[in-house]
Amino acid sequence: MESNSHILLIDDDQQSRETLALILQKTGYHVETAESGEQGLQQMQGQHFDVVITDLILPGIDGLEILKRIKERSAEIDVILITGNASAETAVAAMKSGAFDYVTKPLNVEKLKVVLAKAREKLQLVTENKFLRQQLRGRYAFDNIIGSSLPMQNVFSRMQKVLNTDSSLLILGESGTGKELVAKAIHFNGPRKEKPFVAINCGAIPAELLESELFGHIRGSFTGAIANKSGKFEQANGGTIFLDEIGTMPVPLQLKLLRVLQEQEVEPVGSTKKIKLNVRIISATNADLEQMIHDGHFREDLFYRLNVIPITLPPLRQRSEDIALLVRHFLQKSCRYMNRPVMQIESVALQVLENYNWPGNVRELENVIERTVALSDGPQISVQDLPPHISGSCVVTPSATDLLKLPVEGLDMPKRVIEIERQWIIEALNLSKGVKARAAALLNINRTTLVEKMKRLKLPL
Repeated sequence: MESNSHILLIDDDQQSRETLALILQKTGYHVETAESGEQGLQQMQGQHFDVVITDLILPGIDGLEILKRIKERSAEIDVILITGNASAETAVAAMKSGAFDYVTKPLNVEKLKVVLAKAREKLQLVTENKFLRQQLRGRYAFDNIIGSSLPMQNVFSRMQKVLNTDSSLLILGESGTGKELVAKAIHFNGPRKEKPFVAINCGAIPAELLESELFGHIRGSFTGAIANKSGKFEQANGGTIFLDEIGTMPVPLQLKLLRVLQEQEVEPVGSTKKIKLNVRIISATNADLEQMIHDGHFREDLFYRLNVIPITLPPLRQRSEDIALLVRHFLQKSCRYMNRPVMQIESVALQVLENYNWPGNVRELENVIERTVALSDGPQISVQDLPPHISGSCVVTPSATDLLKLPVEGLDMPKRVIEIERQWIIEALNLSKGVKARAAALLNINRTTLVEKMKRLKLPL
């Protein structure tokens, strides 16, 4: 709570009520008072309070009833009870009903200030957590997964259908296609969005440690286990666990995972105590699990447990019509991150990107755009700004109109001339099937001149 935090003080003793209100106001709190439970609850109908401080013993509606009604209305409002020494046991019981804390009479104002400070810290954490979750929901909204192609529309349709289910999902696709992004979008737009999303890359953790990471362990269960540790499943309880690269999990551990999924409970390493779970399972892999089953490297029964609803993400080369959208999205993102005006991309450069095979998929495209923005000086990205392994591997056939048209925003003439020269050389090499002497003859230049130009333009020799 900051200095403008709103406190409602309920006490039927006028002198005590007015004195405490004055002290809290001098401390910096905004305080309103009520002389009865009925009056206090009535005031809460039209106003928001961060904390309610109420005497436990009141005529009519007492402190316990006030606590009950407040918690029914909003679990976020902290209630602090004031009680006589003889009623301390009752106050402790009230704590179990949701009271934040209690102070005894005669009232110790300094202790009350400490309790309010703790309430302030809690409120700040709750507020920050709400803000972060709102940011996450915005970040992982469906419309932040870029794509208008038919393959991506099919993915969006499947995602929408599984949002409100608890069925296990298996997300399939090559590396870099955005499997974790899809998993997060499903979680943060579904009914478990206020609960944890816990991700673990099964391929990034040594096999001998993976069981402990997943299921937890107790102190002394193995060398180095110096304290109890909760596993990822327990941390995700109530929410979603994302098992990335599930195909790398060792076969013996697959059996233990299968039992966890069947029993909905986990047993930490070294413990005999089982912990009940309520977790949604989303798995992902770029491996061919059915082939792995055939080869004996993946359990068939676990596959069917995980693969209740499959979602297959297409590689970028199969949805090249989305590349222009992705490029513009990543340009805006990178320019914003680097605090510079949003750059444009020339049509020929965009065609080169659309013709590239993208073995690293969307992740590779994002990295290329970020690198290009960082290393480019002008307001536009041309072919020569692209990495050589991309610009030199693609043959584009821009029309004369594309090459000679003057954009409304203008252009960099020296760069455009170089682009034209580059395209002529690429086309000449293509027509001559890579024979440089023939390509040079087509261009009416010497072979050595052609080789020098190819070096300068960073074309593969």
